Amino acid sequence: MSSITILGIESSCDDTSASVIRDGIMLSNITAGQSVHANYGGVVPELASRAHQQNIIPVVHEALRTAGVSKTDLNAIAFTRGPGLLGSLLVGTSFAKGFAQALDIPLIDVNHLQAHVMAHFISEGKPDEQKPEFPFLCLLVSGGNSQIILVRSFNDMEVIGQTIDDAAGEAFDKCAKIMGLPYPGGPHIDRLAKDGNPKAFTFNKPHIPDYNYSFSGLKTSFLYLLRDKEKENAGFIAENINDLSASLQFTVVEILMNKLRKAAKEFNIKHVAVSGGVSANSALRQAFFEHARKYGWKVFIPPLAFTTDNAAMIAITGYFKYMNNDFCSLDKVPFARVSNKF
Repeated sequence: MSSITILGIESSCDDTSASVIRDGIMLSNITAGQSVHANYGGVVPELASRAHQQNIIPVVHEALRTAGVSKTDLNAIAFTRGPGLLGSLLVGTSFAKGFAQALDIPLIDVNHLQAHVMAHFISEGKPDEQKPEFPFLCLLVSGGNSQIILVRSFNDMEVIGQTIDDAAGEAFDKCAKIMGLPYPGGPHIDRLAKDGNPKAFTFNKPHIPDYNYSFSGLKTSFLYLLRDKEKENAGFIAENINDLSASLQFTVVEILMNKLRKAAKEFNIKHVAVSGGVSANSALRQAFFEHARKYGWKVFIPPLAFTTDNAAMIAITGYFKYMNNDFCSLDKVPFARVSNKF
């Protein structure tokens, strides 16, 4: 059987990324970020879509060059169809359609959240790589999503729990902003928390049914604590920023793990994975290792390069869909909203 070479394109938010995967093994994964958003404390959709237009051709060119692959070697092009920012998605979708049409090869649409789960199946050609076995649970945590996903197969995933308001990453970023930290705030909180006491402050933990999450109450209680303490001491945040970061991080991780632990017990599943940008958080990773020891879980934590948005996860999802003859017509349009079924 001849080799299958897939070009993946990711443009759901503010990272323009392209990756080449051949027979399931990653040959390249090139990403161009957008530093301009740091000036605004969050991603500005119009600026993001303009930057994608500037970045997409150079990024794809570099991905092909790094992989040592010609465009005529490609068997299909996989692209992020959604969810995400519509303006950003349109850039990637339009480019993928035009490129696939010009090369006369199939087009594969990929759900961005499914791809985050499938990041666990990216191979770098190393002999000791381990992959989750079906069925497994995946905690998907990022700036825009906090979900527990029951993964029965690569094309059968069900969201069994999700946030009803803010996502975990969004809570980190907003609380960081309140403390005067730069955007994105999650990595800064993680860094500061290393020198703080996670039990120094107590914040609100929501009581949400089933496997769903809520972080708005935590964010509000964090805001109220800072407001009240600053009335007493104007330098409160600066003097306690390590303890505040550690306590916030501890609470977020505890909320996430409590629901995941409940789901793992009730579904009797021992293979548990984490994905998404917040999976880079050191306290969350440590919690996974602790749960593995305490509950006998076999845990799967992606390399840091595959935690944030990247095209390798799009390409590997596209590879499995290609093997299943699951292609996309040219009339498919991007979508912004999340679905409970992939």
